[in-house]
Amino acid sequence: MAGKAVDEPSEDVVAIANQQRAARRNPFARIALFIRQVIAELKKVVTPTRKELGNYVVVVLIFVVIMMALVSFLDWVFALAVTYVFGTPAT
Repeated sequence: MAGKAVDEPSEDVVAIANQQRAARRNPFARIALFIRQVIAELKKVVTPTRKELGNYVVVVLIFVVIMMALVSFLDWVFALAVTYVFGTPAT
């Protein structure tokens, strides 16, 4: 059987944590950290290829057309219901 293994954080992890903890006190350092993190996240962004972009556009347009049809149908049904309940307006 394996003995009890304890994972101790390495010295560099502790140093980074202490540095980040000290940086939290300084608002300018916090802003700089935020900007560095934003840039790091933006580097992960992958732009779609032309084919993928075309597929996304088609999917969105189809979804919009379906939603327009659904809303139009519900509007028509509710208009019929209101006309049935209240009658046609006198002209």
